[in-house]
Amino acid sequence: MGISRDSLHKRRATGGRKKHWRKKKKYELGRQSANTKLSSHVAVRKVRVRGGNSKFRALRLDHGNFSWGSEAITRKTRILDVSYNASNNELVRTQTLVKNAIIQIDATPFKQWYQQHYGTELGTKKGEEKTEA
Repeated sequence: MGISRDSLHKRRATGGRKKHWRKKKKYELGRQSANTKLSSHVAVRKVRVRGGNSKFRALRLDHGNFSWGSEAITRKTRILDVSYNASNNELVRTQTLVKNAIIQIDATPFKQWYQQHYGTELGTKKGEEKTEA
């Protein structure tokens, strides 16, 4: 049995069972999830898909393209940690990157943009002077 994206296994609207009337088709093919891990040893694989096209399957990543919505800017930055995942705590423990996971990123590119655009340092209090160590 392969992974299938068909609706033949579902019940009818009335609740009755459907009979199997044909085999699984190539166009109903599904694939295993990537389960992308947070790691410095980046691994991205090319997967051939229908029509001879290709997709890229990320197995291990350490960076990504992130957007600051209110400022309407996007920067490539490092991913530091997977903090929370509403669907499963196991995904946090294993550092798995999935959609809707709460992660920590390196804010340096955004801070640099803010400094250059607004001329003020981000992350310092108003009364404090900047001390260089």
